[in-house]
Amino acid sequence: MSKIVKEMVIKDIHARLGDAKDVLVIDSSALDPITDHAFRGKIRTSGIKILSVKNNLARKALEKNGVTGLEEVLKGPSSIVYGADDAVALSKTLASIVKGFAKITIKGGSVEGTTIDKDGVIALSKSPGRLELIGQISGLLLSPGARISGALLGPGGKLAGCVKAIEEKQDGGASAEQAA
Repeated sequence: MSKIVKEMVIKDIHARLGDAKDVLVIDSSALDPITDHAFRGKIRTSGIKILSVKNNLARKALEKNGVTGLEEVLKGPSSIVYGADDAVALSKTLASIVKGFAKITIKGGSVEGTTIDKDGVIALSKSPGRLELIGQISGLLLSPGARISGALLGPGGKLAGCVKAIEEKQDGGASAEQAA
């Protein structure tokens, strides 16, 4: 392949990747064509993208996005998976899809400039996503207020119960005298 053609291919890969900095690398070369088509269909319907390219060209295109350190991951047959809202969503989606295809191996990837291996991708897929973390943080922020209101309402409720018991006791005594 001539240098001019390589540059054109790198530009095309870079254009397809856009500004993606979170990418995962898989090896799906062991799949037969029918299974590969089914796998790529599931990838497409999940909203993420997959791109099979030569490793050197992919490395150079990713370097334009600031993604480096994938030399060990981009060895052998590789496909780049990208395009989710965040790295956790990408890894969760990919891990759930790959479970149905035994011959696909996750090789690793790059998350916010940090290279991760297969175990890192699996660990990332089990961590809470962006929306889950926001929910947890908001729950933590609201819990002190809930505790304060509970503490304030608790003694007030006890006091109201005591007053009501005294009132019923006095009303009970007055109604017994009226009956006699």
